[in-house]
Amino acid sequence: MKIDRLIGILSVLLQEEQVTAPELAERFEVSRRTINRDIEHLCKAGIPIVTTQGVGGGISIMDGYRMDRTILTSKDMQMIMAGLRSLDSVSGSHYYAQLMDKIKVGSADFVSGKESILIDLSSWYKDSLSPKIELIQNAIEDRNVIRFQYYGPSGDSVREMEPYYLIFKWSSWYVWGFCKLRKDFRMFKLNRMDQLLQTSKSISKREVPLPDLSMDTIFPGRVYAKAIFDASMKWHLIEEFGLESFQTLPDGRISFEHEFTDKEYLITWLLQFRDNVELLEPKELRDEMRDCIEAMRNKYN
Repeated sequence: MKIDRLIGILSVLLQEEQVTAPELAERFEVSRRTINRDIEHLCKAGIPIVTTQGVGGGISIMDGYRMDRTILTSKDMQMIMAGLRSLDSVSGSHYYAQLMDKIKVGSADFVSGKESILIDLSSWYKDSLSPKIELIQNAIEDRNVIRFQYYGPSGDSVREMEPYYLIFKWSSWYVWGFCKLRKDFRMFKLNRMDQLLQTSKSISKREVPLPDLSMDTIFPGRVYAKAIFDASMKWHLIEEFGLESFQTLPDGRISFEHEFTDKEYLITWLLQFRDNVELLEPKELRDEMRDCIEAMRNKYN
């Protein structure tokens, strides 16, 4: 993409005394004519670039502008690289790896090679997730409708949507866009999508709101729960909710109170603790859990 290349060229010029157009063309895998046009655009943007002809000539930033070469510090570059590595962990192409290589060129003094932050966004489903992310990214860039089979709590359905944003939230990947079936903006979880394809249908011109990712909007039917846990489950509660999420009772058991997104998630979450937890409130959900456990017991008799 043009803007990525312009930023890359500027990064190289800020780190190196001088570079030639053929060198830039080779690094960014474009023609020399394209590099010349990019340099023109950077000049129009107010970057004082100087070009000199002949032996020993090349492209550089005006000497008086040298003081601004420290716009990016070593820590800045490390944070940029950490972000790019995290995106590369779910990329289905070599784009982010190539972009990291381009940024590293001429930035050896800023990129030490000692990685202190490693982020992997791929989850357990990387083999199936990466192609979906790449396809949706292409559809967003090409402004095309996507089509997919979706498996949700209300049943299976075939959907067409205009994709606008890829979102990583609550440890999962989602796509936000306009659902043709519901005629409204919706968010779909990538792991529940199958037979995903990019159609030739163009996205309609419409006002696109930013997705509201607040808990009240995404999970409106929340449930406030009180439960007693066995002391052996303390580590689990600390891992998920922190030290302030519970109180230790005189007998060593743990009193826990928290708000959950919905009752189905709460029941599923509690069942993983087997007999190490007792739900106290809400009473109607306690009764539902008792009936669920009884039905499970009957199946295993």
